[in-house]
Amino acid sequence: MDKHHLKKEYSNGQITVVWQSGLCRHSGNCVKNLSSVFNPKEQPWIKIENASSEEIILAVSKCPSGALSIKHNL
Repeated sequence: MDKHHLKKEYSNGQITVVWQSGLCRHSGNCVKNLSSVFNPKEQPWIKIENASSEEIILAVSKCPSGALSIKHNL
């Protein structure tokens, strides 16, 4: 995988947000819906600890490209 198609995972123990940069279409839905977690001006740009799992799942569900997805940790 080249650097333009990175896959990163961010976990809070309960859920994992999977970010696939190559799929992103920069709609901004993640930032508009949950800017406390998704802030592309910071590193890392996803701060999963800043919201509840339920809030994150809802925000990720609004990603139109599928660049963000959720895995439930067992």
